[in-house]
Amino acid sequence: MDNNPGPVHAGTSLTGAWALKRLMSMVELFEWKKRIIQYRRTSARDGALFQMPRLSKKFYLGSDVIRISRQLLGKRLMTKVDGYRTGGIIVETEAYAGVTDRASHAYGHRRTERNEMMFHEGGVAYVYFCYGMHWLLNFVANRADVPDAVLIRGILPTVGIETMLRRRGREKVDRRLAGGPGMLSQALGIDRSFNGESLRSDRLWIEDTGRRIDSRRIVASPRIGVDYAGPDALRPWRFTIKPKGRGMEDV
Repeated sequence: MDNNPGPVHAGTSLTGAWALKRLMSMVELFEWKKRIIQYRRTSARDGALFQMPRLSKKFYLGSDVIRISRQLLGKRLMTKVDGYRTGGIIVETEAYAGVTDRASHAYGHRRTERNEMMFHEGGVAYVYFCYGMHWLLNFVANRADVPDAVLIRGILPTVGIETMLRRRGREKVDRRLAGGPGMLSQALGIDRSFNGESLRSDRLWIEDTGRRIDSRRIVASPRIGVDYAGPDALRPWRFTIKPKGRGMEDV
């Protein structure tokens, strides 16, 4: 029998050192993963990571504003104002069919300084002041001189929520944060300076999230606040994503 313990102790020592080193490496890797996850969460709130493809110019040049209004549901509306990125998923829109739609600002080829942007080629913002209180954001569609537009009525906030809360003077996320056209404009920092802004600019853009909203979850109803439009007020051109549950979290 060999009574020399040297090699046995040496081997155990080497194995233990290797195991300790491996354990430390695993702990270090775990810590780095935690940091990366935290960084991604923070950056996602600021919109720095996970940017998605922007909608092409061609998307806005379609001749069917009703279809465009429906297709915008599920897309992500983004702004960058004073260095702060904010945005959310579009969950409510209204379509306005230009010169033939009595609810449209351009009905009967009415062309004024206020609605001039509606007559531009699709792919720009039309922003106007409503009731002396709110800026409202519209997307101009179709070719030049065909004044179709889509009013963005509501979003589900997903990016820069803290900034949106501050702008709105609110403490918690609920429907009143960006669930109406005036509310979302304030939350996103949109004002008159955005009138005519390209929908593919560095201040204002729309991302394709890749989501395809099931048509059974799209609710069509009459538009809001257009009683003056006679029979056109009854057109079901307001589109809303029906929540899966009690809230809009699972759009």
